Amino acid sequence: MSETIRVLLADDDRLVRAAIEAILAPAEDIVLVAQAGDGRQAIDLTLLHRPDVALLDIRMPVLDGLAALREIRRMMPAVHVVVLTTFGEDDYVAQALNAGAAGFLLKESAAGELAQAIRAAAAGDAFLSPKVTRQVLDRLPAPAPAPAADLARVEALSSREREVLVLLAQGLSNAEISAQLFVTEGTVKTHLYRVFSKTGCENRVQAAMLAQRTGLLDIG
Repeated sequence: MSETIRVLLADDDRLVRAAIEAILAPAEDIVLVAQAGDGRQAIDLTLLHRPDVALLDIRMPVLDGLAALREIRRMMPAVHVVVLTTFGEDDYVAQALNAGAAGFLLKESAAGELAQAIRAAAAGDAFLSPKVTRQVLDRLPAPAPAPAADLARVEALSSREREVLVLLAQGLSNAEISAQLFVTEGTVKTHLYRVFSKTGCENRVQAAMLAQRTGLLDIG
């Protein structure tokens, strides 16, 4: 990854594109290299500009964001894709993650979260908006009894790591977890890294689902 993160933005709403452009303007390490109004154009411009990160809206004409995501990942696996969505469209989360999305966040997310998602994706990390994590968890049916393997994964965590996992599953951001536990965000990130490593979870949604299955949320 170069020092400057090159970003393509695809959204059929010009006002949304303008708003995102304004949000990203102060970030000196992020440059918007192209904008697309539909999924097909997003693929063509990604081929042309080879950005580090592509921001794709889910609902677009000609070709929707999920189809564009699959095509971009197939043709240009080095391009990391962050999917943008609006509140209530969380049914797409699993499809986007399965298609290879490196991030999933709400358009309503805070400005800092958008830049954070781009930086995480460019670095090869996954980013999921805490609000998206909470939405997905709320829509799941009541969990069945946790398999022994899941319980063992949770038992491998320290008490502080379990505490961080519970707060993550409750939909708190890293900053909110930091304030709740009176530790730095860097410490929270270290705990989350250990949680993901010990449990084998790849992102916040998987970790939150594990917390739900193993009853940690009831305890929390």
